[in-house]
Amino acid sequence: MTPSVNHVAENPPLSEAAFIAGFHAIGEERYHHKHPFHLLMHEGKLTRGQLQAWALNRYYYQSRIPIKDAAILARSDDPAFRVAWRKRILDHDGDGAKPGGIEKWLRLVEATDLSRDIALRGDSILPATRFAVQAYVDFVSTRPHLEAVASSLTELFSKKLITLRMDRLREHYPWLSGGLDYFTGRLTQATEDSEFALAWVVSHAHTREQQDLAHAALRAKCDILWAQLDALYFAYVNPGWPPPGAFQPAKES
Repeated sequence: MTPSVNHVAENPPLSEAAFIAGFHAIGEERYHHKHPFHLLMHEGKLTRGQLQAWALNRYYYQSRIPIKDAAILARSDDPAFRVAWRKRILDHDGDGAKPGGIEKWLRLVEATDLSRDIALRGDSILPATRFAVQAYVDFVSTRPHLEAVASSLTELFSKKLITLRMDRLREHYPWLSGGLDYFTGRLTQATEDSEFALAWVVSHAHTREQQDLAHAALRAKCDILWAQLDALYFAYVNPGWPPPGAFQPAKES
C-alpha cells in the first residue's frame, strides 16, 4: 500500500559540518579558478589585449557589487546584519578618505594601458557580461534572503585564487604590477566577509530544503562567474569574435 504524502518523511537537515562541506565541494567543482581563461592568464599566455578585455569587462561586475550588496542589506530587518553587511559597500565604494575596490579596479584598467573613461562609460563591454551581471543583481533582489546571502559564498574560495593571481600577474605581466592594489585589499576583506556570511547562512538554514536552496544559490553564483569568462574566451581567445560595439584590442606583433 502506498503511504500518503503526510507519512513520507522529509530529508533530515545536514549536520553543520556536512552543510559547510557542501559549499566547499561546490567551490572545488564549479568556482571559476578552473576556467580556461584563468588558466591561460596564470600560465602567462594572454596577450595585453586579452588582459585589457578582462579588466574592462570585470570592471562592470565590480561596479555592480555595491548595488548587489545594497539590495541584500535593504531586505534585512536585523540591525546587526545591516551593520555587518554595509562594510562591503564601503569596501567597494570607498569612504571618501581612501579608495575603495571600484577605484582600485579602475587603476588596474589604467595599468593595462586603457583609459578609465572606457570602463566608466561601459559601452564596450560584452553583451553577455552585462546580462550575467544583471542576472546576479536580479537574483539577490528577488530570491529569498537566505539564498541571496548564500550566493556571496564564492568568497570562501577567492583568497586562494587571488594569491595565485597576484603571484602569476607579477611574474608574467610585470607591467601590471602597479595596478594590483585591489587584490591586496581583498585578501583580508574576502576572508572577513565570507566568515560572517557563512556563519549567518548556517544559523538561518534550519531545514534540509533551506540547506539545499543555499547550496543551489552558490552554484548559481558560480555559473554567473563562469558565464562571464565563457564570453571573454569566445570573444577574445577562441574563436576570437568580439561582437559589434565591443572592445577591440589593438593588433599585436
